[in-house]
Amino acid sequence: MRPFISDATPYFDRTPFFFDQTLFRQRLADGKPIPAFKDALNAAKVQFDSRFREGEDIRTLVYERAHFIDFILHYAWHQFDWAEGACLVAVGGYGRGELHPASDIDLLLLLAEEDSRPLLPAIEGFFTFLWDIGLEIGHSVRTIPQCIEIARDDITVATNIMESRVLFGYSDLRDQLLAHSGPDHIWSADAFFEAKWREQQERHAKYANTANNLEPNVKNAPGGLRDIQMISWVAKRYFNVRTIKQLEGRGFFTEEEYAILLSGEEFLWRVRYGLHMLAGRGEERLLFDHQRELATLFGYKDTPERLAVEQFMHRYYRVVQALQELNDVLLQFLSEAILQSGAPQTLEPINANFQLRNGFIEVAYTKVFLENPSALLEIFVVMGRDNRIRGVRASTIRLIRESRHLIDEQFRQNPANAELFMELMRSPYSLVRQLKRMKRYGILGRYLPEFDKITGQMQHDLFHIYTVDEHTFKVMTNMRRFRLPEAQDTFPVAAHIMKRLPKPELLYIAGLYHDIAKGRGGDHSMLGKVDAEAFCERHGLSPRETRLVGWLVEMHLLMSAVSQKQDISDPEVIHKFAGIVGDQRRLDYLYLLTVADINGTNPDLWTTWRASLMRQLYLETKRALRRGLENPIDRHDLIVETQQAAIRKLADKHFSEQRVRSLWGDMGEDYFLRESHLDIAWHTEAIACHGSDEPLILIRQSRIAGMEGATQIFVRTKDQNNVFAAAANALSGLQLDIQDARIYSSPDGYTIDTFFVLDENGEPTSPDRFDLIRRALLDELALVNSYPEIISRRTPRMLKHFSMPSRTRLSNDLIAGTSVLEVISPDRPGLLAAIGRVFLQHGIQLQNAKIATLGERVEDIFFITDHDGNPLSDPAQCEQLQDNIRKALDDIVGKKQ
Repeated sequence: MRPFISDATPYFDRTPFFFDQTLFRQRLADGKPIPAFKDALNAAKVQFDSRFREGEDIRTLVYERAHFIDFILHYAWHQFDWAEGACLVAVGGYGRGELHPASDIDLLLLLAEEDSRPLLPAIEGFFTFLWDIGLEIGHSVRTIPQCIEIARDDITVATNIMESRVLFGYSDLRDQLLAHSGPDHIWSADAFFEAKWREQQERHAKYANTANNLEPNVKNAPGGLRDIQMISWVAKRYFNVRTIKQLEGRGFFTEEEYAILLSGEEFLWRVRYGLHMLAGRGEERLLFDHQRELATLFGYKDTPERLAVEQFMHRYYRVVQALQELNDVLLQFLSEAILQSGAPQTLEPINANFQLRNGFIEVAYTKVFLENPSALLEIFVVMGRDNRIRGVRASTIRLIRESRHLIDEQFRQNPANAELFMELMRSPYSLVRQLKRMKRYGILGRYLPEFDKITGQMQHDLFHIYTVDEHTFKVMTNMRRFRLPEAQDTFPVAAHIMKRLPKPELLYIAGLYHDIAKGRGGDHSMLGKVDAEAFCERHGLSPRETRLVGWLVEMHLLMSAVSQKQDISDPEVIHKFAGIVGDQRRLDYLYLLTVADINGTNPDLWTTWRASLMRQLYLETKRALRRGLENPIDRHDLIVETQQAAIRKLADKHFSEQRVRSLWGDMGEDYFLRESHLDIAWHTEAIACHGSDEPLILIRQSRIAGMEGATQIFVRTKDQNNVFAAAANALSGLQLDIQDARIYSSPDGYTIDTFFVLDENGEPTSPDRFDLIRRALLDELALVNSYPEIISRRTPRMLKHFSMPSRTRLSNDLIAGTSVLEVISPDRPGLLAAIGRVFLQHGIQLQNAKIATLGERVEDIFFITDHDGNPLSDPAQCEQLQDNIRKALDDIVGKKQ
């Protein structure tokens, strides 16, 4: 064995300039080592943090931090007496000589003998000492055979051994470990590659195979630091080198690729370093808590067009996209070199430009793109036609990237290229996969410059959970899924429509362009319409098809807004919507686009409740179009029809028509217009049997066509001004979210309210909770004039980091005789209860409400009057009402942090 490294033999060539070893040794000599170590670590933290904030080179900081910990461990090691046969080895990131502020310091204590008893006092004392001084360590104590046995079954352990380095002790032990864990003993290059590739696929799947989430994981998401390490690990194993730099000139990567790898790693290191520093822990998620701080730290400033945080995140998404692209090409290169090198070569010509080699497409000759630039589109068309093609050869990916400069304005205006792109949009297979490939290889953004503008563009809200480009692909993926057999169960209406859609490619184009103008300022729907129509004209679509696509882009938010924010039980609302839609063809396309858009924005938004609203709006509009826009439903006829159906239903319960009508009294038209005959019969029978002035509360799962997927709550009580506030308060306390509220006042002095609610998971609440809900409502109504503070639920973490204040808008509806108050706000626990209390304070009567919760944002509409039932007319009162609502909602977040 080599000599033991002792305290008398200086181990380090370069002492960190801020670390005074002489003073440190003096403090150790005083006999109080723990305070000396802690002070040194704290001083180093302050020093490193300051240098990071001042913009020092990130590689210097990461390597120097690891180097400093080497010093600390050196002195800690020599606090103990070590017998022969031990070696302290750094593994993992620390083994590579890299250390971020809160990264684990992974250590392996290698023992020459299984009998560790002579070393036990030193081992226990050493690791306990490291914990006592505050180091975050991960450690293991093993012999070489034990390491090999574990590494044989655990790819992570094998990887850590590859990147190990000796700190102190008998270095021969680590040399023996490397010799026995090489690819000729365990984890051959091909087995190692396959295991690591599976590991990466599983890791990516945890993040929905995208890095473009609202709070991306810097380390583990696609395009993150793990992808860089993945390339490094496999390449090192295959080429038998210690560092990636040793691969220069060996054909593994080009100079440009190496530059992308280094610059991408440097940027992500800065982000990760800043995250750890700000969070004070090993946080790998780029949380809202820290995005704004990092943007400021990195020098970004708000502009009239874009927030600093949006600029910072745009840079982040661009970097990880480039790294994901590089990961693609380099792993494909290694796959060919490792897995396919010894396999029989099968070559199948496709056409003059391309051929299939072992299932992967490649160019037929190296000058294909140079001589025929249209082949830059054709290759994706070929893959869209043939689902046998497993991917693109690495050499061809590189040629595509090197040739993408050939896509210029002349290329874009070439009718042959336009035809190729339209052929891609009609692909029978993997359309979205090909578009994603085109984006990663830099083709899509060059062919469609307007798409390049939204690539990596963040939408800084909680409504959208992906970047604009990723959201667009999610929408198109949903459209394609409507064709699959399983869509019959999950999206029955959409699946039925999709089967008979005459030209699906028009829907896909609308999906590709519906958000294309995000981030430009102005109305993105109108601006997007212009771009969409220009695309259609350039790609040879007919004027009728062009108008349809443009209309879909312009109106892509309409159907969602009508279903969630308007009373779709009102025939006038349906007639007006049908008039905008105009015909069945447009209705079909718009429904598919809307459903795909909602699910692509945030899958959690597509509850059974929202699905039922959309289905009802679609079916009612379809009937209106069949009936003819010149033949709208008469409100009076509809009311009479509903009443007669309810009377017939109650006749089965032995209620005479006279008794039924006496129970109804002079209930207003809205009640018979908005409630189904089944619910009216349900209410009426219960009122007849109740026979008391005490509140009547009915609860069941909704059975109303178009209102399925929610729990229905009916409340009838003596007319009081604050029933809505009390009910909202009680339901909020039970973590039930009101989706729709219908408020009616009857001439006999009763208030009738119908609520449709969902639990915190967006589902109808369990029948087991019905008694609890009933009791909570009765208790609240009993205290209706003096009930306690609104809620106890905490505001979700993510909501606290959005500066969007609550907004209100008030107008008068002279026809309906009410004031219309619109409230737009981040969703907060107790929001409706807070609004109800403000109404109570101002003497406001709530006549109706339309509740729309869009992810973590609400857009609620309240139809209100003054105490005498008139629209609000005093401007000062109107302004004060709105100010108080905004303050009440914004205060909730402040109180609950």
